[in-house]
Amino acid sequence: MTNTITIVAFSMGVLSLLVAVYLYRWVVRQDAGTERAQEVAAWIRDGAQSYLRRLYSALTLVAVALGVVIAIVFSFDIEHIGLETVAVNPTKGLMMAVAFLGGAICSAAAGYMGMTVAVAANVRSATAAREGIRPAFKVAFYAGAVMGLAMVGLAVIGMSLIYMLTQDPEIILGFSFGASALALLAKAGGGIYTKAADIAADLVGKIEIGIPEDDPRNPAVVADNVGDNVGDVAGMGADIFDSYVASTVATMLLGQSLFSGELQFRYILFPLLLCTLGIAASLIGIQFVRVGRNGKPGTALNLGTVVTCLIFGGFAAAAVFLFDYNPGVLWATLTGLGTGVLIGFTSDYFTSEGYKPVNETARVSSSGAAINIITGFSYGLISIVPSILGIVAATLLSYYLAEMAGISGIYGVSISAVGMLSVSGMIVSSDAYGPIVDNARGIAEMAGMEQEVIDTTDVLDAAGNTAKAITKGFAISAAALTVLALFAAYAEVVGARGMELVISLREPLVIAGVLLGAVTPPFFGALTMLSVTHNAFDMIEEVRRQFRENPGILAGTETPDYARCVGLAAQGALSSLVLPAFLAVVLPLLVGFLLGPEALGGFLGGSIFTGVIFALLMANAGGMWDNAKKFIETGQYGGPGSDAHKAAVVGDTVGDPFKDTAGPSLNTLITVMSLVSSLFAPVIAAVHLF
Repeated sequence: MTNTITIVAFSMGVLSLLVAVYLYRWVVRQDAGTERAQEVAAWIRDGAQSYLRRLYSALTLVAVALGVVIAIVFSFDIEHIGLETVAVNPTKGLMMAVAFLGGAICSAAAGYMGMTVAVAANVRSATAAREGIRPAFKVAFYAGAVMGLAMVGLAVIGMSLIYMLTQDPEIILGFSFGASALALLAKAGGGIYTKAADIAADLVGKIEIGIPEDDPRNPAVVADNVGDNVGDVAGMGADIFDSYVASTVATMLLGQSLFSGELQFRYILFPLLLCTLGIAASLIGIQFVRVGRNGKPGTALNLGTVVTCLIFGGFAAAAVFLFDYNPGVLWATLTGLGTGVLIGFTSDYFTSEGYKPVNETARVSSSGAAINIITGFSYGLISIVPSILGIVAATLLSYYLAEMAGISGIYGVSISAVGMLSVSGMIVSSDAYGPIVDNARGIAEMAGMEQEVIDTTDVLDAAGNTAKAITKGFAISAAALTVLALFAAYAEVVGARGMELVISLREPLVIAGVLLGAVTPPFFGALTMLSVTHNAFDMIEEVRRQFRENPGILAGTETPDYARCVGLAAQGALSSLVLPAFLAVVLPLLVGFLLGPEALGGFLGGSIFTGVIFALLMANAGGMWDNAKKFIETGQYGGPGSDAHKAAVVGDTVGDPFKDTAGPSLNTLITVMSLVSSLFAPVIAAVHLF
């Protein structure tokens, strides 16, 4: 049975990848539009590819250096370490290093594939918008599905192949760490890039000059559209890839430590089985995502998500009873799945037009930017509550339902995270649709397409903003359950080395760890947002310089120097990643080696609590400010150019680094820190045991 599951998982991963390739080829065969539209799209494509080449070149050096460290550290067999002798096992060190590099490569490949199809689809979606919403939506969503299916396909191929070759979940932990390390830097770097350009384009273009959002006279507008791809497509894809793999490997590790005999192999592979069923459900669910006669893209995206979840739930139930698993794992799976959907739609309520938070934030904007910001921030704080209640409910229900069924409650919590993330193929497809239609709207305006086309892409873009907000809430909640599973895995790994892990708030070292962990996410968020403001300031000055020194730009007789702004955004983003990377990788190791395993456990707990809260606040508040601005731009409360609109633009500018830089990066941060702790737990335990 165990061989069957791994072979089926590998085959399903390959199928998912093949479908992604098929959809990619379908997208690129669509009409690319006029020569002017293709010229604008080429600016965006070249800028995005240039940034990713520079990013991945830098990350290659980091990955190789970390791979060498991992190969050396894990060449010493910590399980057999003694006071006088150390067993050397270079094979394990080499396998861990190869798995680490494999995770980084797969994560990068998924992001690159998604970005490649996104920059091909944006102009094709804009061109298809001339025929109406339905054909434009189809192009954009199928392009997003390339990202979603490639991501889950590569993840499952990597995990199943490593297990077939090694039969050791700890080696897959190296694969997960590789994916997470790259995801953190890709997401943070992409977020810094995109928001610096977005803020510069908005503040100078909309506020100072009074030109439209995607006016081709704005030198920062191409960098803004490039940022949508490197941040929201490549970056978010790497982010979900990270959580998807991390939740699976954490559950596999718990299956190894909590079960024995034949049951051990069965429960090690159960999360991989769920991932396989999730791919199958996503492949079916994608077929239901179609815009009907009412022309509502948001309804189509939501229907696809609901159908995929229902199909996956049926598949999971059938697999549990067919393979004679304990029914407790089914209840845990369904709990996680249901909670993910509820939290996603909670984010929809707080960030969508038509509901009170966005409408109220837009209404009070007529009183100025300060009231807009206070209102949006307050609703952002309120939005934390239902999501946290959902995470609490998922944790308690999955734990006690598993216990009542006669299986480990900790394993149940871990399975709920896998259940939530198993449908990531569909979730990421909807998320990647967002930046594609955002770019389509920009190309339509920059290429001078008809107003009807711009209006059509506005409708598509509004649904894309909501889809991105739902995905962010989903990803953050999934990360919360994932790191809880990783926390349990960390405790099991330390315990397996002969050290009983007792995390008590009566111990000063544990308190010290909790406080250090609690302060890390807000500090990390501050660093990334300061990077955005520093880079945005430089770009604002560059845009002003071009307008000042070349009046022909605003007159429409001269072309702006787009490349200069693209280069500033790329250079600023890459130079801002050093300290955030240090916090994620080095800080947990310093706490573990200097203060001990118990303090590191407290550190992880503190980082989980504040990381999830800040991530939810920033993602929801940012989305709320963004859609409040868009709501006013539909003609409400004075419409474009009004005082309310100017105040809302300021609020949206504040929210940009909240929702697209700091917020999404925080869930990756806590995942990376948990993975580093679990990966190096044997070494830390050995140092403090002997």
